[in-house]
Amino acid sequence: MEALAAISTPPPNLRRAAVAAAVAAQFGLRGDLDPLVSERDQNFCLRAPGGARFLVKVSNALEAAATTAFHVRVLLHLEAESTIATPRIVRTLTGEPCGRIECGARRLPLRVLSWVEGRQLEARGIDARMAARFGAALGQLDGALAGYAYSDGNPVLLWDLQRVGELRPLLCHVEKGAARVAVTAAIDDFETRVLPVQASLPRQVIHADANPENVLSHDGAIGFIDFSDMVHAPRVFDPAIAASYLRPAGAASLELIGPFIAAYHAANPLTESEIAVLFDLVRARLATSITLLCWRLGDRPPGDAYRQKSLATERTASQFLGALDALGRKRFTNKIRRLAIQPGD
Repeated sequence: MEALAAISTPPPNLRRAAVAAAVAAQFGLRGDLDPLVSERDQNFCLRAPGGARFLVKVSNALEAAATTAFHVRVLLHLEAESTIATPRIVRTLTGEPCGRIECGARRLPLRVLSWVEGRQLEARGIDARMAARFGAALGQLDGALAGYAYSDGNPVLLWDLQRVGELRPLLCHVEKGAARVAVTAAIDDFETRVLPVQASLPRQVIHADANPENVLSHDGAIGFIDFSDMVHAPRVFDPAIAASYLRPAGAASLELIGPFIAAYHAANPLTESEIAVLFDLVRARLATSITLLCWRLGDRPPGDAYRQKSLATERTASQFLGALDALGRKRFTNKIRRLAIQPGD
């Protein structure tokens, strides 16, 4: 399965000295490289002598050239069209948006991006007020992304909700019992309730992974990083994906989703047909997270940083999926309508 291979291929494992030399030669930047945890790519924080920071990214060996070019073009579009903080392309000394680095017999894309300042929402914590700021910012970001003239084929990613049915062969990795039943039901409901109307929903390029690790808060502003999961998809997938990570511990399941969707809608109004599928989209993303994380757990050594993070994420995702199932589709949707869609909309 091509989509499975795309995320099962290990990230590059180049020596820091080799990456530093390539960045210095091609981009004219020097400094200390600190490794960053990543699922598919090999990423570093470059700390230059003057204090400036940059993100250095070596792409996965299976990333298609068209995908790299797509990422570059969208970020360049956002530089011109959005006031939301996003990474900026740092060009090579010859003016190219992307360099190259030798990795065995292959030459992999080497990119340098500006560092987006801020603290991850995951570390900061999210209350109702922060959820509203997050929703408004994502609505603005999607408004800017809607202006991108899409002509590219979608990257092949199992994280893409449009491919959720392809997760079925991996369900054996989810623990038998309530968790597997809930995940299977979420996939079934997506195919029954979302697929028949999916083509009629407004479509555009979306971030597709606005989770609290990829959303930053700095001086009252919200910024977004890690655009590597971008796809062309129904717009409503973006707030649904983000909402799946708004998992208040021991609280009402809509405590954060309500103000988040209300603020998104105020910035980028959702249609009634989009609101009608939100419940099943949030559950489908939770099912995706649980399935892929369970599958990856057996693929990583016990001390691996990505594995440790995955364990905690899978646990909260399973709990939240259970909370949403207990709430039910009708109550969820009616509450979202009351909270988000104000009279006169």
